[in-house]
Amino acid sequence: QVQLVESGGGLVQAGDSLTLSCVASGRTFSSSAMGWFRQAPGKEREIVAAIRWADSGTFYADSVKGRFTISRDNAKNTVFLQMNSLKPEDTGVYYCAARHFLGISTDWDRYDYWGQGTQVTVSS
Repeated sequence: QVQLVESGGGLVQAGDSLTLSCVASGRTFSSSAMGWFRQAPGKEREIVAAIRWADSGTFYADSVKGRFTISRDNAKNTVFLQMNSLKPEDTGVYYCAARHFLGISTDWDRYDYWGQGTQVTVSS
């Protein structure tokens, strides 16, 4: 089992920055990739960014490329999502997810463990 705890969400204005953190505990060595997903009211959960544990390879959704950066701290079993130039359309609940095998996937149902989510609200 892997436990994931997100933090760092909040209410900000358009153009501001936020950094989300996801601390993993438990059988963290069994994870091959971790991702950040978000879900806005009335919309499907969508991938924002993901990072592969073996070589730090990354994936970004087109909507966040150039604005968001995913990174990791192995020693602390923590994954970060640095979000810059935030827009109102970035509003949603942000979830951290871990996947056992096969590295990065853009499909939320390919991930095995999920955090409880943290709310990000960007006002215009």
